[in-house]
Amino acid sequence: MANESLHDPSLTPYGEEQCRTLSDRFPSHDKIDLIVTSPIRRCIYTSLLGFKPALKRGVRVVALPEIQETSDLPCDTGSNLETLSQEFKDQEAVDLALVHEGWNSKKGKWLPTSDAIEARCREARRWLKARPEKEIVVVTHGGLLHYLTEDWTESGKFSGINHHACTNMARFFLKRPTQLITPCF
Repeated sequence: MANESLHDPSLTPYGEEQCRTLSDRFPSHDKIDLIVTSPIRRCIYTSLLGFKPALKRGVRVVALPEIQETSDLPCDTGSNLETLSQEFKDQEAVDLALVHEGWNSKKGKWLPTSDAIEARCREARRWLKARPEKEIVVVTHGGLLHYLTEDWTESGKFSGINHHACTNMARFFLKRPTQLITPCF
């Protein structure tokens, strides 16, 4: 059951189970060159638990604030950099270098408005296109995927996007093999 009043919650036991299933069923762990994740804790944990075989090969998990959640609900507002750094200090694969203080303020660039989210997603697409890696997994939020892929099929408030549709759109926009994954809960 969702509790939107919790600030940046971690995965539930059910979410951890979903990650184990993702890890078992994801067909291309051996092809992943990079994992890019929202700095929201449930996305970071989805990256760590869902892609263990890739991490064992040395694949990095880069936290990209531009692909954070689209609302300012407590559950969609990330933890500050100091908290994240402390929590993931023993996770060598997690790279928080692009996360700066204020990324979770929901002010300015980080406002939960269509204009701000569209601008962040343009930045994210440019950043992803410029990456040298061939196969990138993006772990982000269903609502943000509409903005990231510019696909508004089946859209509505708090609705995500069909996994197959978003993966196909990502390949079209980014001109490279890309998998888009929403976090487990």
